[in-house]
Amino acid sequence: MNLMGLFRSPQNELEKGGKEAEDAGIRNSCPRCGVLLPLSEQQENMNVCTACGHHFRINPRERVSYIADEDTFRELDGDMMSRDLLGFPGYDQKLRNAKLASREKEGVACGTAQVEGTPCALFVMDPNFMMGSMGTVVGEKITRLFELATEQSLPVVGFTVSGGARMQEGILSLMQMAKTSAAVKRHSDAGNFYLTVLTDPTTGGVTASFAMEGDVIMAEPGATIGFAGARVIEQTIRKKLPQGFQTAEFLLEHGFVDLIVPRAEQKRAIARLLRVHSGKPLPAACPPEAGEEERA
Repeated sequence: MNLMGLFRSPQNELEKGGKEAEDAGIRNSCPRCGVLLPLSEQQENMNVCTACGHHFRINPRERVSYIADEDTFRELDGDMMSRDLLGFPGYDQKLRNAKLASREKEGVACGTAQVEGTPCALFVMDPNFMMGSMGTVVGEKITRLFELATEQSLPVVGFTVSGGARMQEGILSLMQMAKTSAAVKRHSDAGNFYLTVLTDPTTGGVTASFAMEGDVIMAEPGATIGFAGARVIEQTIRKKLPQGFQTAEFLLEHGFVDLIVPRAEQKRAIARLLRVHSGKPLPAACPPEAGEEERA
């Protein structure tokens, strides 16, 4: 029996069914409901589970494509990169790994953009770059963005996702909490609007600084939001925490978040908020938000 060629690799896209057939075979398991989702279906639904609505973590480029008008995003300080300032063991390798995993040079992308025609400054943190941890470069990039927005009287929209301050940079990382907060304050004192969108997870020093300093604080459904981890808190206070503690829904109920908006509706909601706070009238044809007719 001649087995030659039986196990050979396909020679071209047509032999293996093409790119669409290849992608159709790739499936992701939803961490909430466990359903296996075709990758193509997940991406078509803005990386939200079609079975339970779980919002997958996404990278800055995907986020910008969902929020900013086409071809309006102009990146700032895109070449800034962290260095091992303290000689922390293994940090150089972690940075190399983070760049490979995220295909980004740092844990935040900053720039200017338009959202349904309204200009704004925009920053998006990256869960794939050391879980968006805040080091000196992340703090510097966000500070520079706020300074530019203050000079140009632009509103700022910020998408946060972070495990907190970057421990490999020690006190230099913690100093970014004060530096970014001072820039937010100057931006606010100049009469400008700041909107934060908290995504999963937003924790640690980022929560304790610029993430919770927005004039309006929006969150994605199911996002984990907090300072210390739930287990650390329970061990400290020696009490069991309430069910759903540190979820966006829990924080909304207790007044720490202003509204929760699913990913598919975020662009429209952000555009409305930017228009209202810029003093521009809403489009006449713009239909009311869900529930507004009942409240009227």
